[in-house]
Amino acid sequence: MRVRVDRDSDALYFRLDESRIVDSEEVRPGVILDFDDRDRVVGVEFLGISARATEDQLAVMQFEAR
Repeated sequence: MRVRVDRDSDALYFRLDESRIVDSEEVRPGVILDFDDRDRVVGVEFLGISARATEDQLAVMQFEAR
């Protein structure tokens, strides 16, 4: 899994695996799902992230696994 913050496009992107993206759908304003050829979600993008998180919050990523 990869997580990327793109300050130029003001977006946060979670890439779940490296499958080829064949389709994308904006499921809510500013939330885009990327799908592979088996209709599985392989990426999630959040637009307008600066309105949702501060620079300090974006600088630190917490990960929890159970």
